[in-house]
Amino acid sequence: MTNRVKPWQGIMVATALPLRADLSVDYDAYAEHCRWLVDSGCDGVVPNGSLGEYQTLTPEERARVVEVAVEAVGGRNVMPGVGAYGSAESRRWAEHAASLGCGSVLLLPPNAYRADERTVIAHYREVAEAGVPIVAYNNPFDTKIDLTPRLLATLHEEGLAVAVKEFTGDPRRAYELAELAPGLDLLIGSDDALLELALAGAVGWIAGYPNALPVSSAELYHAALAGDLETALPLYRKLHELLRWDAKTEFVQAIKLSMDLAGRYGGPCRAPRLPLLPDMETSIRAATEKALAEGLR
Repeated sequence: MTNRVKPWQGIMVATALPLRADLSVDYDAYAEHCRWLVDSGCDGVVPNGSLGEYQTLTPEERARVVEVAVEAVGGRNVMPGVGAYGSAESRRWAEHAASLGCGSVLLLPPNAYRADERTVIAHYREVAEAGVPIVAYNNPFDTKIDLTPRLLATLHEEGLAVAVKEFTGDPRRAYELAELAPGLDLLIGSDDALLELALAGAVGWIAGYPNALPVSSAELYHAALAGDLETALPLYRKLHELLRWDAKTEFVQAIKLSMDLAGRYGGPCRAPRLPLLPDMETSIRAATEKALAEGLR
């Protein structure tokens, strides 16, 4: 584990959610998975992200997932996703996280429609009322809203965001962010931009593929942050064929398949996610088996 100064730093794994054959949530398996990730060198978990299929959960399931994560690894090490269609609902999820002692929450901009900057700022103000540190989530591909470095600087100046999960995959933004908002922590948001953002000053990783290969992923992360390219670059090359699935539409199914192959239970997804197409499954299976054969774990 990392010696983190702040609870949102280090390797925070966006956890896949184990579903039984009947698609009910296996909470015991989820608790065990959270503990295993921390025991394997990760720092904490991010329940109810897209990888955790939060959009398909009932409110009762969504609440219980966070509670199970907190029981498993401690509130400081849990960063629940609090994205929702309405600001009031996001605030309620943030208040739930605060009541459990969570160290931070991960907040998308409003995602019911393409909101303007005024609306985005008002949304973050509303959720900040819950009193738990907010990590902004910049994913303009899915939300159609770009949290530009200038807008993030505004959110940070107002005390509405302590960090950003940067999912654009564009390392150039890191340098502009450091100029405009030097106190805002940059967190790697897409697995396949890890090395570039680590070298650009990231202090954390909201990660997908450690669900399947946590030990090697942690080794890569620490080497990258230390600027140890002799260790990081060969590992990055070996892992990159898998890491890039984190930025594809089928990332949940891909990571769950890799988990199954690595001896972890990945299992099925809820609709509307469909099983992988045969060519995708073949590709992920081959890349995962190659990584495992090379001793990555």
